[in-house]
Amino acid sequence: MNLPTYQTAVSPDWVDYNGHLRDAFYLLIFSHATDALMEVLGLDEAGRARSGHTLYTLECHLNFLAEVKEGEQVEVRTQLLAHDAKRLQIHHGLHRPGEDASLAESEQMLINIDSAAGRSAPFDAQVAGKVAQLAREHQDLPRPACVGRVIGLRRGS
Repeated sequence: MNLPTYQTAVSPDWVDYNGHLRDAFYLLIFSHATDALMEVLGLDEAGRARSGHTLYTLECHLNFLAEVKEGEQVEVRTQLLAHDAKRLQIHHGLHRPGEDASLAESEQMLINIDSAAGRSAPFDAQVAGKVAQLAREHQDLPRPACVGRVIGLRRGS
């Protein structure tokens, strides 16, 4: 099962002239979900202080799939797709609570950073153990439809 990472109501300040959730706020919601994932992995405030490590986002793909309106309740469900010693490939899906259909999806590549050195570093042992555990829990989940998509127009169209 995907990891529930964030829930919120769509604030009036987040809505555009079309009455829809503004593009930037989809990413804000997904950013809060990444923070929650960090807590699960032991990179919360205490974990960052202990290890001196944090996560940075290297790349983010965002797909808008359905309208989201002011006042709606939404939740993010997160899936760990792949990982190595320093990186996580994750997927965030935005949903209405209790519904399977995605409202938006974001595939992201995150990298572990040694804050003192200012560069990438392998996960410390505690975090690596939690990453491995989450990977085992998610290994049999289906691959989300929007993962691996490339943006572009066909030449000659």
